[in-house]
Amino acid sequence: MAAAEAPEWIVREDATLPVLVALYLRQVLGIRFPEELPHLRGIPPRSAPISEYDDRSAIERQWRAYWDLTVEPQANPSPVPLELIDGFETVVALPVEGFDELADAIAPHGTDAVAYARAEHQHYRSRLGAGASYRAYASAIAEHERVVGRRAHSFELNVQVLPFTQRGVWWIGALTIAVTDGLRGDIAAFDAAVAPIIADIA
Repeated sequence: MAAAEAPEWIVREDATLPVLVALYLRQVLGIRFPEELPHLRGIPPRSAPISEYDDRSAIERQWRAYWDLTVEPQANPSPVPLELIDGFETVVALPVEGFDELADAIAPHGTDAVAYARAEHQHYRSRLGAGASYRAYASAIAEHERVVGRRAHSFELNVQVLPFTQRGVWWIGALTIAVTDGLRGDIAAFDAAVAPIIADIA
């Protein structure tokens, strides 16, 4: 009985293709939201924001909804069916209604966006061996438990390890953070950066 009542924590870490593609599109379209997130490395930022004739407000509004669907799809279900967008393989699916402007804007970028995402995803997998993510978070949780003098509360955390131009950690969803790949690879710095996150949720 005691084992059944013991707190448990779930950490899912990855550099997923959908999130990488969404951020690639954010950059090439000149969308600033989320404003706190830096640019991805290796992609030249758009020289000017989306112009008025591109229907900037509609594209930005639709991208925000697409971002929510991509980061935490279970928490942000679409009220209408989704359809895959040509040129993005199975990586991008948008609601069948209300996303025409975004679909048109991203259409020219499919091949480059997917290629970039696949390369960065492979880079992430090659840098972190099996079990590395478990050890990293177990250490942070154990330290939190020592500091507060109790077991960590049950929690769920999703972590996207991304090739940002600046080091840091950012909340990008209710249960999801983004961390720079360089910071994730620096054990001491990562422990220090993730400690406030663990303290906040555990």
